[in-house]
Amino acid sequence: MQIQTKFHGEISIQQDQLWNFPKGIPGFESEKEFALLTIEGNQMFQVLQSKTTKTVAFIVTNPYALVEDYSFDIDEPTIELLNIEKPEDVFVLAILTLKQPFETSTINLQAPLIFQLNNKTAKQMIINDNRFKTRHIIGQVKEEV
Repeated sequence: MQIQTKFHGEISIQQDQLWNFPKGIPGFESEKEFALLTIEGNQMFQVLQSKTTKTVAFIVTNPYALVEDYSFDIDEPTIELLNIEKPEDVFVLAILTLKQPFETSTINLQAPLIFQLNNKTAKQMIINDNRFKTRHIIGQVKEEV
């Protein structure tokens, strides 16, 4: 299928490349299907692109690559919704807000994206932990946490 994207123009993707967010993403509840797209020349970041809305796209990254002691427990509603049976079933990404200069960009550590590998479902989960903020500055993230 062809989709229009915010950063890649029109691209072709397969149905098995889509992730289903049964509840959408907070603020974008009607957006249920997203593709994870690579960024050429950059292995650290990806684009989480809505299948249906060109302008709904988020830059995401593995938060563990930026925050050495980042940890949290996945809550029961998320485990049930995504049908998680073991830790190996999931991977975690976090949404970035890019700014100039790059060091002032922020990462949302309080609302990670949980992806279930076996059934291609995902959810943005809110963590009630005041160690983590929705806008951790990347240049300070290791010092703050």
